[in-house]
Amino acid sequence: MRARIVRVEQSTQGALGVMLVDNAIFCFTLEPDKDERGKLYISQGVYHCQRFHGKKWPNTFEIVVPGHTAVLFHSGNVEADTLGCVLLGATVGKLKGNRAVLNSGETFKNFLSFTEKVNEFPLFIEDRYV
Repeated sequence: MRARIVRVEQSTQGALGVMLVDNAIFCFTLEPDKDERGKLYISQGVYHCQRFHGKKWPNTFEIVVPGHTAVLFHSGNVEADTLGCVLLGATVGKLKGNRAVLNSGETFKNFLSFTEKVNEFPLFIEDRYV
């Protein structure tokens, strides 16, 4: 499995992207706008993703990002839900006036089902802001 996130929009409400898995569109993503240094948590580049088991997220993947810990894929809708992680959603919209990925719970379940037999994969991240 190979995954790619192509970021297409960035604002104070987060970085919105499209996630492709094996060159096919899988879902939309939402990441936090900036970290405490004023930079995106995950810069453009290639990352290693590995299976992660924690208390809040007992089954997901961690994106190994230098300088950060537990950068995970998980469900959530708006930037406030990201906590430095990548949210997955089926569609893009607004919730209470904020940019959001929607149907996130089901999309995350689909991601876990799709990756059931996967323990690690490469993730390519690129910015393609219009």
